[in-house]
Amino acid sequence: MKIAFGLITKFKAHPGNRKALVNILLEAATGLDKYNACIQYVVSVNEEDPDTVIVSEVWTDEGHHAASLDNEEVKAIIERAKPLIHSIEKSVKMDVVGGKGL
Repeated sequence: MKIAFGLITKFKAHPGNRKALVNILLEAATGLDKYNACIQYVVSVNEEDPDTVIVSEVWTDEGHHAASLDNEEVKAIIERAKPLIHSIEKSVKMDVVGGKGL
């Protein structure tokens, strides 16, 4: 039984740009405070992979996630992040069925 929409995205930053990308993504996370439909937005790194950033998101549904991408503030943050991103290696959509913190 699906209770929410999830998305995990693995970004590869241009060499030396991971910290700047993380800062922008954390700014995005703070901006999502006004979106009640965003249940979770987590930015993660692994010191063994110095150019990778992983973002894990949980939303009440996919429609609210899509609608957030039309917000002008969100669009501006995406535009600031784009030059720092070498590639998006993987983006996985998920049906969230439960777990701690949900």
